[in-house]
Amino acid sequence: MQTLTLTLLQTATHWHAPKLNRAHFATLLGQVPSSSQLVVLPEMFSTGFTMDSATVAETMDGETVNWMLTQAREREKVLCGSLVIEEHGQFFNRLLWVQPDGEIHVYDKRHLFRMAGEDEYYSQGKQRAVVDFQGWRICLSVCYDLRFPVWLRNDREYDLLLCVANWPEARRDIWQTLLRARAVENQAFCAGVNIIGTDGAGIVYGGGSAVYHGDGKVLVDPEVDVGKQRIITQTLDLAELAALRGAFPVTLDADKFSLY
Repeated sequence: MQTLTLTLLQTATHWHAPKLNRAHFATLLGQVPSSSQLVVLPEMFSTGFTMDSATVAETMDGETVNWMLTQAREREKVLCGSLVIEEHGQFFNRLLWVQPDGEIHVYDKRHLFRMAGEDEYYSQGKQRAVVDFQGWRICLSVCYDLRFPVWLRNDREYDLLLCVANWPEARRDIWQTLLRARAVENQAFCAGVNIIGTDGAGIVYGGGSAVYHGDGKVLVDPEVDVGKQRIITQTLDLAELAALRGAFPVTLDADKFSLY
């Protein structure tokens, strides 16, 4: 498939209220264009960005994962978003990629935001995740990961970098800069979805969800409707990326390294 149509859901979330959040996102999913193949929800979409992991955690056979499976199947779209998962006595900020056929891919957030104490309440992910979907290779990431280009370095492994976030308004310019930088340095599309509103910890979020081309061109402007709920749909063309890489093959001159 040469094109991929994705939708980003930029909205506020209810603090520690999975049932309310599931109902809210179900309503938004009903407004997603039928042409969209992939719908991206924010980081910790069912609870907000909380350090109370032991209280809010669910399991992989819990209500929210089953809700994602049902929504993906009934709407015939891939659903992607992170939530708090407990597994073998550990808690993870886990990004789930849920397909209509029931297949699930997971990515556990690698870089835990120590300034909020995330490293004290969650376990660190160990492996990067790149999903193959209808001819597209899609790298999954969560919020603070965006600051670490080595972890997200693209050695001709992926075409689209997805980042789900609860990125505070106070650092909105950094969010936009890093999304665009990751797109340019990796010659890949980069899409980031963020929340709006004020969460239960008193942190203010301004949205700024965006999509960038591998050449840095703005495809979805983060400055449009700042702080407002948005259902953002964008079609990406793999042929454009191939043309860019063929005309300007910077990866051939990239430094080789191993990540431990």
